[in-house]
Amino acid sequence: MSRIGKKPVSIPSGVKVNVADREISVEGKLGKLVWSHRAEIAVAVNEEAKEVVVTRFKDDREGRALHGLTRALIQNMVVGVSEGYEKKLEIHGVGYLAAIDGDTLQLRVGFANEIHKKIPAGLDVTCPDQTHVVIKGIDKQKVGQFAAEARAVRKPEPYKGKGIHYEGEQIRRKAGKTAK
Repeated sequence: MSRIGKKPVSIPSGVKVNVADREISVEGKLGKLVWSHRAEIAVAVNEEAKEVVVTRFKDDREGRALHGLTRALIQNMVVGVSEGYEKKLEIHGVGYLAAIDGDTLQLRVGFANEIHKKIPAGLDVTCPDQTHVVIKGIDKQKVGQFAAEARAVRKPEPYKGKGIHYEGEQIRRKAGKTAK
């Protein structure tokens, strides 16, 4: 049995979980998320114990994989509507900066033109200063995807460390050329 899938998802106070047909809706203080699970998996809400239990019908490879995946996605939904998710990006380099203009993130990272990234609906993107970007939201996948797309504009290079990277990320540095 899946080690992750067999653990029940505890529901914190202030969060409502409803399962109707194959659609799971999780509502909390920060918002509401809806997701449809696969037919190979059964999801039940235990109101007395305040937990969500995920079970599978078949014990084949795909069923085992979907068991753990479904439980993890429901856990991410519960955490998202109760606490939210946040990713922080840092920009290193002379003249590199970021700014917010309406619903676009503007990045000036050493190219001839500024790069404009449209901010997806449901995300709150702020720039506390010109070298930091904070991405917040209730959907873990959206937050991580937008942070990865913004980082991919100018990945950190290994010689000087210039570029966009996650806060606290260690950049493996290479030694440059040495004169003989």
